[in-house]
Amino acid sequence: MSYIEFDREQLINLKYSLSRELLRTNRAGAYACSTLVNCNTRKYHGMLVAPQLLIDNDNHVILSSIDETVIQRDAEFNLGIHKYPGDNYFPKGHKYLEKFEAEPIPVYTYRIGGVLLTKEMLFSRNSDQMIIRYTLVEAKSPTVLRFRPFLAFRNVHKLSKSNVFANRKFETVKNGARFQMYQGYTPLFVQFSKKCEYTHVPDWYYNVEYLEEYERGYDYQEDLFVPGFFDISIEKGESIYISCNLEEINPAGLKKAFDTELKKRIPRSNFENCLKNAAEQFIVHKGNKTEIIAGYPWFGRWGRDTFIALPGLTLVTGNFKTCKAVLDTMLEDLNGPLFPNIGAGKNAVYNTVDASLWFFWALQQYAIFTQGQNTIWKEYGKKMLLILNGYRNGTMYNIKMHDNGMIWASENGKALTWMDAIVCGKPVTPRSGYAVEINALWYNAIMFSLEVAKHAKDEKFIAEWQPLADKFPENFKAVFWSKNYGWLADYVNDDYKDFSVRPNMIFATSLPYTPVSLKIRQLILETVKKELLTPRGLRTLSPTHTDYKEHCVGNQADRDSAYHQGTVWPWLIGHFAEGYQKVHGRNALPVLKTIFENFEETIFEHGIGTISEIYDGNPPYKARGTISQAWSVSEVLRLGWIIQKQEAELEKLSKSVYL
Repeated sequence: MSYIEFDREQLINLKYSLSRELLRTNRAGAYACSTLVNCNTRKYHGMLVAPQLLIDNDNHVILSSIDETVIQRDAEFNLGIHKYPGDNYFPKGHKYLEKFEAEPIPVYTYRIGGVLLTKEMLFSRNSDQMIIRYTLVEAKSPTVLRFRPFLAFRNVHKLSKSNVFANRKFETVKNGARFQMYQGYTPLFVQFSKKCEYTHVPDWYYNVEYLEEYERGYDYQEDLFVPGFFDISIEKGESIYISCNLEEINPAGLKKAFDTELKKRIPRSNFENCLKNAAEQFIVHKGNKTEIIAGYPWFGRWGRDTFIALPGLTLVTGNFKTCKAVLDTMLEDLNGPLFPNIGAGKNAVYNTVDASLWFFWALQQYAIFTQGQNTIWKEYGKKMLLILNGYRNGTMYNIKMHDNGMIWASENGKALTWMDAIVCGKPVTPRSGYAVEINALWYNAIMFSLEVAKHAKDEKFIAEWQPLADKFPENFKAVFWSKNYGWLADYVNDDYKDFSVRPNMIFATSLPYTPVSLKIRQLILETVKKELLTPRGLRTLSPTHTDYKEHCVGNQADRDSAYHQGTVWPWLIGHFAEGYQKVHGRNALPVLKTIFENFEETIFEHGIGTISEIYDGNPPYKARGTISQAWSVSEVLRLGWIIQKQEAELEKLSKSVYL
C-alpha cells in the first residue's frame, strides 16, 4: 500500500474527491494541476500550464485536459469528467476508478467490466511536457483507446469563450498532431509512442463550469475547443505513452524519457519526503536566474515570501547552491534599499517594508548553514549597507528610522507589512507607524551586519552602527512592551498603541538577535500559545477580539476581510517553534513534535502531498487559499529540522554524560 492512496469509495464521492487537488511543476515555471479525479474546478487547473514569453510571460492554460475512452466491441466507456450547468457531470468517468496512488507519481487504476487499465502521469522536470503511460493490465477483447484533447490557449486568470478567431486547423507530426489556436502561442504537440489514427472533427464544448471560481465569486463558465480525437490500439500487458509537449519530440524515445524522469523523483513514501518533494516544486530557473514561486496555482514571485521560504526550501534540504542563486537573483531587482513586493524587472512593485529585512534573515541563515560568516561582508556588504542606510535616511512609502532607532512606515491606502489585504481601496490591517516585527527584524539586521563586519574588521561600520544597536533594546521595550498586558504592542502610531493579540510579536522571540529579555519572550510565547496556536499554525488575531473572523470564505472582499483577522497561517509555526525552543530548551520537544505530527494529516486534505496557504481559525481548520504555498511547506520543513537538531544535541549530550 502506498503512503498516499485513495480507494474507490473516496474517489467516486465527488464531494470528497473534488476537494482534493494534485500539483506537479517543472523547474521552468510550468505546471499541471487538477482534482483527484481530474475534473477541473478552477480556471487555474490544466494538464499543461506554461509561461508564454511572446504574449505576457505569464502562465497560460494550453491543454485543459484529455478525455480517454475505452472501446471494446463498439461499446464506449469514457473516463473523463467535466461539470456543466445544473449540477450536471458528464461524462462520469470517475465511477470507473478503483484506486489512486501517488507513489512515486500519480497512478490511476480504472476497472471497466473485464478491463483493468492503469494511467501514470509524469510531468517533465526541465521541459514543458506531460507524459502519460497507459497500461492495459487485463482485457478479454480487442481494445482501442480514444483520446480527446480539450484546448484552452488562454491566460490562467481568464476564461476561454468560443470565437471565430481560433485556428481550427492542425498539422500532422510523427505519431500525432500539432495545434496552435492563436498566433503568438507556443504550439502544442500531442504525440504517441506508436502509430495512431487522428480524426479531425473540430468543435466547442460550451459552459464547462469551475466550482471553486463560483464559490470565490468569479466568472466560472468556459468554452473549450476539442479539435478531434486520436485512436490507438492496445493489447493486454502493453503500455503506450502519450506526450503533450510545447516542442516536437521523437516519439520513439518516450519510454526511455519516462523511465529516466521517473528515477529522478523523490519518493512520496512518508511525510518528510512529501515536504521535500513539494519544496522542489517552488524552485524555478529562468536562464541564469533562480526564483521562488510563492504558491500554486496562482501566485508568482513575491519578495518577502521568497526570503521567508528560502531557508526551509533550500538550506534545510542541503541545497546551498540554490539558496545563493536565489539571493543573487533577487539582488538584481533591488531598487535603492527596497526589494520588490511582487514582480520583477519592469513589472516590479516595491510596496513592502519588510522584504529587505527578511533578506538579512535569509542571508543570515545561509551564513549559519554554510559557516560562511567570514565571507558575507566581502560579498554582500555593499548591498547590506545600502539597505541599512536607506532605511535609516528614509525611502519610499515614508519608511524611515526615527531618532529612537525605530523604523516607521506609513502611506495612505497602502498596507506595507505582510498583513497586506486591501478591501475597497482601504487596508484591512494598515498597521501604520512602528510595526513590532519590522523593528524586531531591523534590530536583527543591524546585529547580523555588525557580526559579519567584525569578521571583516570594518571598524568604520562598527563605530557607526554599534551605538545604535546598544541603545535599541531599551528603546524597543519602551515603545512596544506593556507590563500590564504582558505582551508587545502589535504596532504603535504616535500615542496610540494597538495591543491586539497577533502573531507578529513572535519574531521578537525567534530571530537570532532579539531586543527583549528572556522573561518577556517567555510571556509572549505563553500568550501566543494560549490564544493563537492551532494544529495548523498561528491565528492572525485572537478569537477574543471583536474583529475576529473564524472562516475565510465568500467573495474576494469577504475573504480579504478575514485574511489577517483570525485566519491561520502555517508559515508562522516555524518562528513560534524557534522562539519556543530557545526559551524552553529540551522541554520544548514534546510540544514541537506534536505540532509537527499534526501537520501530517493536512497533506491528504487539500493539496495532496503539500501544505496549503491558509486555514480557518476555528475547528476543523479547513484549508483555504492556494493548495501549495512555499512558506507553508518551508516553515513546516524547518520545524522538522529544529526538532531533529534538538534531538541530535540531546543524544550527543546523553552519550557524553554516559562516557
